[in-house]
Amino acid sequence: WRTIKYEKIYLNPPQDGLDLYAQLAEYMDYYNHRRRHSSLDNRIPAEAYSMIEQVA
Repeated sequence: WRTIKYEKIYLNPPQDGLDLYAQLAEYMDYYNHRRRHSSLDNRIPAEAYSMIEQVA
């Protein structure tokens, strides 16, 4: 939760609960489908985990 707080919520404080929900949904999509992660060899989680499913 640290990343989402520092990269999204603290930079764009939500107006209300609905705004918070929308921001979280938007960021989760970004985090899992567009943001590269050094712990995954700079791959996107959706790519990294889809490869695991193909191997299994």
